[in-house]
Amino acid sequence: MARASTREAPNLQQEAQTIVAQMRETVARGDGRWLLAVLEAIGRWPLAQEQVGDRHYSYLVGGEAFDWLLLAERLCDELEGLIPQDECDDLLFRGWLPVEVADDDFQRCLGMAKYRAHLNFLYGVRVEEAVQLAMQEEVQKERLSRIWENGRVDDEVCRRLYGRTRDELLQPFRSEHPLSAGHLSLAEWTEFTYWLFRYRVGHADPARVASDTRKGVALLSYLEARARRAASFGLR
Repeated sequence: MARASTREAPNLQQEAQTIVAQMRETVARGDGRWLLAVLEAIGRWPLAQEQVGDRHYSYLVGGEAFDWLLLAERLCDELEGLIPQDECDDLLFRGWLPVEVADDDFQRCLGMAKYRAHLNFLYGVRVEEAVQLAMQEEVQKERLSRIWENGRVDDEVCRRLYGRTRDELLQPFRSEHPLSAGHLSLAEWTEFTYWLFRYRVGHADPARVASDTRKGVALLSYLEARARRAASFGLR
């Protein structure tokens, strides 16, 4: 996935348009394998970021973590009316694949470089969010069991995981990243979460990093299983 120079960008954009056209043609044939067509398009996709209408898409977080579902969203917009809306919603909003795809096949479709970048995103963003949530639950349980300290929960979570408050962490992050004024956008929060992951790995005790990460993975798996059970009872 290239970071195109001004000179190269038109060629890469043309290549992307060709990939979209071929994907639409494959899906329009109606063999029911639209997900495979999308995954193969993702594997061939040449752009790390692009502007589509009023929306800016940035598929690489921190220059190394690949948000493949964001690219899938962009590609599914090109397939409106050609794919089942409920399957598309499950993919984009829940990360549920409409058909079972073996990990080897998923890796083959994305290619080794994108697959490794996908793992960076999985652990650096999704698991890191779960690590924070697991720590938040620990802090809240302590506050229910005894009266102490009136500070913000998110600051206590950050102190335990990263050794500093959220505002103290935002200062160096802002100095490294050009950000919009005011509140961080969703894309900027994603960048911040990945930055926090790298900060935790670089500053915390390795055994503590591994322990907290295991808690995050376990919580993420639990939440996924609970969501699927709810869906099986029609509680989407």
